[in-house]
Amino acid sequence: MTATPFRAGPSFHQWGAWGYFVILAGVASLNYLPIPGIVDENGLCFGIFALDLFDDALHVGSALWAGLAAWRSPRAARFFLLAFGALYLADGLLGLATGSGYLDAGILRWGVQDYGFVEKVYMNLPHVGLGLVAVLLGAAPRT
Repeated sequence: MTATPFRAGPSFHQWGAWGYFVILAGVASLNYLPIPGIVDENGLCFGIFALDLFDDALHVGSALWAGLAAWRSPRAARFFLLAFGALYLADGLLGLATGSGYLDAGILRWGVQDYGFVEKVYMNLPHVGLGLVAVLLGAAPRT
């Protein structure tokens, strides 16, 4: 039987999951921060997309998942990064193709949207970027 090495602090994957906890909690709070330029007079975040209560709940749930995974174990944090990353990346890619994602049930609520390509890129870049980085972090060797 081999001894399990003692870990002095959070693993690489746990640090990554803690980072996502902070990012997602910040995103969930965007509608509620009185900072000029965040939400415009039309209710659009950064003048690009609207975040509704459903989106906020999705981001809070994702933040809680990230925080619990980071707190629980390196294995849970790695699973979070891979699963969350795959879900958000796929949502962003669907949004690029159709103008609607699936995580907020947008594809079911609004169907295919007729946005221009540049608008689709700006609207879906956060999910594509967060998803891709999470998958890459999760795929990194265990430390």
